[in-house]
Amino acid sequence: MTRMLVSVRSVDEALIAARGGADFIDLKEPSDGALGGLPVATIGAIVGALRAHGIGLPVSATIGDLPMHALDRIRAQVDAVGACGVDYVKVGIERGHEAFAVLDSLAACDWPVVPVFIADNGLDAALIAHACALDFPGIMVDTADKLAGSLFDAVPMADLRTFVAKVRASGRMAGAAGALRVAHIPLLQALAPDFAGFRSAVCVADRKTALCPERLAALAALLHGEAALEPAAA
Repeated sequence: MTRMLVSVRSVDEALIAARGGADFIDLKEPSDGALGGLPVATIGAIVGALRAHGIGLPVSATIGDLPMHALDRIRAQVDAVGACGVDYVKVGIERGHEAFAVLDSLAACDWPVVPVFIADNGLDAALIAHACALDFPGIMVDTADKLAGSLFDAVPMADLRTFVAKVRASGRMAGAAGALRVAHIPLLQALAPDFAGFRSAVCVADRKTALCPERLAALAALLHGEAALEPAAA
């Protein structure tokens, strides 16, 4: 079963997501890009609040959208976010030769990093193979431009299947995200990643607005196989 990762920006949203069926709580600022980072103090406060409420769900947090040539800044932000007590630190990986060195450095750091391959321009098979050979708990694919369509518009299904198969064969969790909606549940079920990330689909309007508990619960039921997908919902 594909588990549901829900991106949140505050303590209130984190509690709504945790109580609404999320399997992973992901901390990010949707207004600042695909992997927009929250202030470190906010990350620490959300982790503390979840644990204080007895919620033991795994928590991930992004470091912000940083270019591959800024390795020192990437490592510093990974250290800062990791020290907040999250279970996973998510780092966006862009295509290019500099990304290989970034992956090497991230695999050698003191925190459990999940590389997130930005797939708007396709997936680099060599880069993914390199990541699969390193010590990461999970590897994810996402898109940067949320207005250009979903992950399934950006990447052919065959390439996504290859990605999931390679990551899983390496012993890592395989994750998928990128403007995913209720209509994409059948495609997600066919792809069967270990987890899928959502924000827009569980908000009142677009991804910058507040979480909607009703949409969250409905999506959780669909993804967890507790409800049937009606044709009208697609």
